[in-house]
Amino acid sequence: MANKKTIKVTQIRSGIGRPASQKATLIGLGLNKMNKTVVLEDTPSIRGMVRKVEHLVRIEE
Repeated sequence: MANKKTIKVTQIRSGIGRPASQKATLIGLGLNKMNKTVVLEDTPSIRGMVRKVEHLVRIEE
């Protein structure tokens, strides 16, 4: 279990004024405030969510 890959995602832009689907994606990733950082398991579904809002977040491997 300790060898699972993770990514660190930080919200760098606001979700205000964005389409509802992008806001929902941010919430699904656990992001709701500026500069909040979450560590997530690196799975295809998480990667897809991050790709949808890549202009709002910073990703670190």
